[in-house]
Amino acid sequence: MKAVILAAGEGTRMRPLTLTTPKPLLPVNGKPIMEYIFDSLPAEIDEVIVATRYLGDKIKNHFGSEWNGKKITYVEGSPRGTAYSFLATKEYLQNERFLLIQGDELTNKVDIDTCLAHDLSILTFVPTNPSRCGMAYLRSDGSIKRIIEKPKKTISKIAVNGVMVLNTDIFWYVPELTNGEFYFSSMVDKFTRTHTVVPVPLQKTIIDITTPADLERATKILAG
Repeated sequence: MKAVILAAGEGTRMRPLTLTTPKPLLPVNGKPIMEYIFDSLPAEIDEVIVATRYLGDKIKNHFGSEWNGKKITYVEGSPRGTAYSFLATKEYLQNERFLLIQGDELTNKVDIDTCLAHDLSILTFVPTNPSRCGMAYLRSDGSIKRIIEKPKKTISKIAVNGVMVLNTDIFWYVPELTNGEFYFSSMVDKFTRTHTVVPVPLQKTIIDITTPADLERATKILAG
């Protein structure tokens, strides 16, 4: 099974740290964020496709063509947003189910395994600021029926996280421009309308790694 890691962003809110280091390589407790992602991947993941762009050579030099026994393929991400960085992976994914992870998530094996236990799933959490999140709306059976990115107002209580189990039907859908950016969640929103996607409550993954203060917060959590 393959995993996709989206690691193309500039991490502007993490400056000045990201002026010389791509966000996925910023250390938490002495280890780069993206190493935590690789450490959380189960044995069934044997290939990882990484979308890079900003300071991408540093990511390639760090991880090389194989890490922890998993083959790595790199693709060129896009400045247009996460949706187009994801679309760059299309030629390496054909008629299959795969795991997708945003490259700044401090993932934990517990959450990855729980997501993979379902055919299709998205890790979810209860946000403190819904206007900064992709908010999920559920069907009566508990599956996700749609996602609204960064709403000004919402009745939903759960937000989607950057860990998802999808299949290549996702390529049927065209991304939409939202707040000046093509978010991958606009494609996932359309996907959930026609597929049964299970929301998986977050347990161990550390989220919202956005500013230097968040790195300190994450370090304390891991040390705790």
